[in-house]
Amino acid sequence: MTAGNDSVLELLPMVFAAPNEALTRAEGVLAADPPPLHASVAHQVIGIWQRDFGDTRLALAHLRRARDLAARADSPEREADVLATLGVALVHSGRTREGLAAFERGVARGTAHTRARVLFRRAYVWWVLGRHKEALEDVRRAIPVLRQADDVIWTARALTLRATVHLALGSVERADADFTAAERLWDTTGQEHDKADAVESRGLAAFRSGDVPAALRLLDEAEERYAKLGTPTFMLTIRRCEVLMAAGLAPEALAEADAATAALDGIGGQSTRRAELLLVAARAARLAGEPRTSLARAALAVRLFAGQRRTWYETHARLVLIEARAATGRGSGRLVADAAAVAERLAAFGAPAAPEASLLAGRIALGLGWTADAERHLAVAARSRHGGPPLARMTGWAAQALRARAAGSARGVLEACRRGLDVLDDHRMTLGASELRARATAQGAELAALAQEASLVSGGPRRLLVWSERWRATVLTAPPTRPPADPALLSGMTAFREIAARAEEARTDGGRPVPALEREQRRLEREIRSRTLHMRGGAPGDGDRFDVGRLLRRLGDGVRLVELAVLDGRVHVLLCGQGRVRRFEAGLLAEAEREAEHVQAGLRRLAHPGAEARLPLVEAAGARLQELLLGPAAAHLGSGPVVVVPPGRLHRVPWALLPALRERVLSVSPSASSWLRARDTAPPPGGRQVLVRGPGLASGGAEVTELAGRYGVRAGGAGGVPGVRDGGSGVPGAAGAVPGAPGAGVHPAPAAASFARDGSLTTVLEGDAARVPRVLRELDGAASAHIAAHGTFRADSPLFSSLRMADGPLIVHDFERLDRSPYRIILSCCDTARFASVGADELLGLVTALLPLGTAGVVACSAPVNDEAVVPLMLALHKGLDAGLSLAEALRDARAALPDDAVHRATGWAFSAFGAA
Repeated sequence: MTAGNDSVLELLPMVFAAPNEALTRAEGVLAADPPPLHASVAHQVIGIWQRDFGDTRLALAHLRRARDLAARADSPEREADVLATLGVALVHSGRTREGLAAFERGVARGTAHTRARVLFRRAYVWWVLGRHKEALEDVRRAIPVLRQADDVIWTARALTLRATVHLALGSVERADADFTAAERLWDTTGQEHDKADAVESRGLAAFRSGDVPAALRLLDEAEERYAKLGTPTFMLTIRRCEVLMAAGLAPEALAEADAATAALDGIGGQSTRRAELLLVAARAARLAGEPRTSLARAALAVRLFAGQRRTWYETHARLVLIEARAATGRGSGRLVADAAAVAERLAAFGAPAAPEASLLAGRIALGLGWTADAERHLAVAARSRHGGPPLARMTGWAAQALRARAAGSARGVLEACRRGLDVLDDHRMTLGASELRARATAQGAELAALAQEASLVSGGPRRLLVWSERWRATVLTAPPTRPPADPALLSGMTAFREIAARAEEARTDGGRPVPALEREQRRLEREIRSRTLHMRGGAPGDGDRFDVGRLLRRLGDGVRLVELAVLDGRVHVLLCGQGRVRRFEAGLLAEAEREAEHVQAGLRRLAHPGAEARLPLVEAAGARLQELLLGPAAAHLGSGPVVVVPPGRLHRVPWALLPALRERVLSVSPSASSWLRARDTAPPPGGRQVLVRGPGLASGGAEVTELAGRYGVRAGGAGGVPGVRDGGSGVPGAAGAVPGAPGAGVHPAPAAASFARDGSLTTVLEGDAARVPRVLRELDGAASAHIAAHGTFRADSPLFSSLRMADGPLIVHDFERLDRSPYRIILSCCDTARFASVGADELLGLVTALLPLGTAGVVACSAPVNDEAVVPLMLALHKGLDAGLSLAEALRDARAALPDDAVHRATGWAFSAFGAA
């Protein structure tokens, strides 16, 4: 390794092609007592590795040694090159003045080709410092010289850097041209680390252009490339966090940023990266609703950036600091002035965040009653509504809406809100994953609230209904994007199912979790979720706009639709029916949420025998809920069917418990629009139905056994102790015989059986036949399905909520692969009607996944229920369906047919009919 300059110099490009190998070989050079020139190169390589992937203190020590050895070797070109590397390390360690001085010496010592490389690295440092004009000037001087020298690697690096600077200034088209040129050059080299960096930069460009799925895909690809090289990269984490925040995943961004900061501190990494991670964590905490965390992270980032002389970044950190202070209720004249000053500095930098700062200044001024100052700042922010990426345009429309409200123009408010939400709709339609579509709606929450407020003041109940629908359950209004036929995704889901089944079996057999299996399950979950987030949506379109007149015609004179809107924390009841919309004021949302949690706790207790004394308490809580949620509207419901459309935060309410709804035909819908769509959905021809019985049920899924016999075949009973359907606790159920339960005369049937009854085909899947692939095949396009299986709701990751089948969990992601989900679905298990409330007013869970896929009606449960008591409820429900009733009608009659004891009554209240089938 010491023979010849060329072989030693090869280590420098290698550190960005195979970093760990370059480090090992450089250490080998030093072990051989090399001459000063060779030792200088080896120390430089080790310094670069430590600077980018390790301890900056060690990096500085090696690079200073490399500089001294280059001087001893009397090589000005070698010394200039090392000075440039040292300058970058000094700046990254927070010693900006020393770093820039090293560059001055490097530019002076180097000539021609070497000087161009030094200029490129100084341009990089200018970018790190946020001094974009100087960065563009240095890289402009470097690129022609590098091209003339046919230096492919450094030319590609310079083009990538120039593209990145263009992105920071909002020039996406210029950046794209440079990235394209750089990629052509990278394809001719073996610089794997540089290639990974190019993919990462492409991800940043996709994000800046508004393509979130492409950004996530490219950043994940870059992460895989870095992982193969064994090199950590904190810049990738920063960029990924930015994309996650734009996708509505701020809590995840905060967790990733904090974890990366801890990892960086653990290795003594770059001070500049630490400041950037703190900034992104501060932004994520603010968006996640943690203003005090945001305040702490932003204040520290401001101090670090100021010490590093990074004014561009310091100004961005000050913006987040002011936002956090405003979020903690610290509105003041000083805060208005600070926000205005930040807006001016950002505008001078050409930073895309300048309108956000002007909007913030205007919003704080409005809160203080300073209308003239507010108008000045909001007018500046409103200019961004006509151009730029979607979120920037939404900032502009939010500013315009606030201007109109301050001017007393309800019409202006509604127009600005309409235009802004149209931008958001177009943006959401580029997202294929239902989770991203749901979470993205949070970015329109302010616009929707402003529109509702203006409607309440000036437009009457009809207009308020229109705007309540405008942002309610919007994910369900667009056709779903089916997951791609990706072999890696399909194999990942199969592996996840197998690991999850093994983990569940280990917990059941030994009663203790197996850490290795659970770690692998979490890894596979991350991989599946990551791949689904890459899905792109369809082309933007106007969609099916909500029409109040159409709704009233479909309701007729007999049906009432009750839509609950929340304004300033109070529930407003919009009662639709008999050709009109009426508005009533009810109670406070926060009080209703607390009461709903008390009711849920009561239902859990009533699922167990011996809790009869709690029944009056639960019924009294239901009466209080009615007063809070319906108020005076309860007296105007008429005597016919009722459709309830609650806000997302009230999804845990067991509506059948409310006295005014207890004896009614009652259905629940995420929105009036989704109810209309369900009413217009035609059942598939043939009437095919599917009965599925999963493993491990305490009652053995007795209703499936009885139904199979009723429809013409006897299915095998599975023993077990009747208990509570809460995931297999085996708590003893109510005493006494269960009507229709399997008896000794029932003979086992094959695991899967199909038979015809009245010209309709019925398939029963149980035992080993109840495996996910087979179950999905049978469910696709069926007229009805009844699934008795343990249900698990995942609040942390709702699209991994599941039903347990013979081979493992059937998750929401599986249902999304159906071409058409069954027209009607009955889920006779716990937690299937639980949802995660995300975004503005969206719900993620099993039921909401099924409704856009062709299902018009679902019966599901929102609480643990007594396993034994479910059987007669389900049998009575099917009896009503066989008589031609709808799900809501059959469920009402099934409740009435149950024994009048606490366990059975609680079981009936826990089930709801969703949709309109």
